[in-house]
Amino acid sequence: MNYKQALQHPIFQIISQSAEELQLDCFVIGGFVRDYFLERGSAKDIDIVAIGSGIELAQQVSKNLPHQPKVQVFKTYGTAMLRYDDVEIEFVGARKESYNENSRNPIVENGTLEDDQNRRDFTINALALSLTKASYGELLDSFNGISDLDKGIIRTPLNPNITYSDDPLRMMRAIRFATQLNFKIESLSLKAITTNKDRIKIITKERIVVELNKILESNQPSIGFILLEKTGLLDYILPELTALKGIDEIEGQRHKDNFYHTLEVVDNISKTTDNLWLRWSALLHDIGKAPTKKFHKKNGWTFHAHEFVGSKMVYKLFKRLKMPLNDKMKFVQKMVLMSSRPIVLATDVTDSAVRRLVFDAGEHVDDLMTLCEADITTKNPKKFKRYHNNFKKVREKIVEVEERDRVRDFQPPVSGEEIMKAFDLKPSKEIGIIKEAIKEAILEGEIPNEHDAAFKLMLEKGKALGLTAIGI
Repeated sequence: MNYKQALQHPIFQIISQSAEELQLDCFVIGGFVRDYFLERGSAKDIDIVAIGSGIELAQQVSKNLPHQPKVQVFKTYGTAMLRYDDVEIEFVGARKESYNENSRNPIVENGTLEDDQNRRDFTINALALSLTKASYGELLDSFNGISDLDKGIIRTPLNPNITYSDDPLRMMRAIRFATQLNFKIESLSLKAITTNKDRIKIITKERIVVELNKILESNQPSIGFILLEKTGLLDYILPELTALKGIDEIEGQRHKDNFYHTLEVVDNISKTTDNLWLRWSALLHDIGKAPTKKFHKKNGWTFHAHEFVGSKMVYKLFKRLKMPLNDKMKFVQKMVLMSSRPIVLATDVTDSAVRRLVFDAGEHVDDLMTLCEADITTKNPKKFKRYHNNFKKVREKIVEVEERDRVRDFQPPVSGEEIMKAFDLKPSKEIGIIKEAIKEAILEGEIPNEHDAAFKLMLEKGKALGLTAIGI
């Protein structure tokens, strides 16, 4: 069948013309074609395969484009890339690949379109539309990819054991596509992932994290994390999560399975926010429960200080996976550390407790509340309603307290310089004591967050410390 209607973007005619000038056959392949048939909207990335030199084709396309955009050439991989309007186009020559056991980087040689389709990861990504003038728009589907799209199946073109062993990142990609598209991984392919799971060790942490992020950014991330656990990959990537799996019972007392609870929380939060780092916070919010789990005859199962322990684990996990150790990591740490605070607060919504919550969470207090609301996974409708009603009260109180007391991004009404000037002091511990006393008085509601009230308290606290005010 012919699908010229898929090739509406003007870039395709320019590529076709350029290929004819070079006397090459060429095709658009991969994600663009897949997403066209899935009606997922217009792609921002287009992959072009040429029967010949992809680099030469990219350079010819650039010559034929207005403003002749710069061509980035990657000689090692035999690829080239350019941008046109809002689209990134990658060009490669059709090739055959063979692999070394200790690397996912292939040994490459020139090949046919069929060779190139053979090397693709999944049948749904091996679909190609011709850009050659004589067959423009014709579909080439060597592996029944359209059928797999219709059935919602992730399947490899060749033997899955070879596909996954050659490039183990494809195991992560299979799970990622299954999650994003809500497809099933074909049984032989799923078994091959389990068989080859230890091969993931040759993949760089950065590439693994790219796939993890895409799983987390999907509508229902639990699909991917259940598959990662089922295949054994999660043990290699995030053992902190698999440590949460299972239910222990002693003297008839049990605790919930914190692994599956965590996945419910991640799915819940994914319905309300696109914030990737808040989704990471949901994924890691209970990781401190495995190392802090204890059984007490009187109290049953406890997880004392799991939030504190979990926040410390976040740094080690981010470092191990070579994730950013900047404000993104600190945000996740803060969310994990404070993840139980609003739950405790919701039973007794006092002004002072809310002020402290807003002071500690700062600009992220709304994110923290979103996380805590997602953390309610009880199946008891009365409990569920009660918790959410309590959180609604906390949110209302946050607005009320913040309008009145302005403790979010708190700045002391009296500065250290003002204290030094008032008491003719050099930098000293007394300044810190006075500033702390003012902060505590504001948080406890003893004085308003205003300069005059804080200045008066400063004088009183200074006098109690044996300081003498100068000229006041």
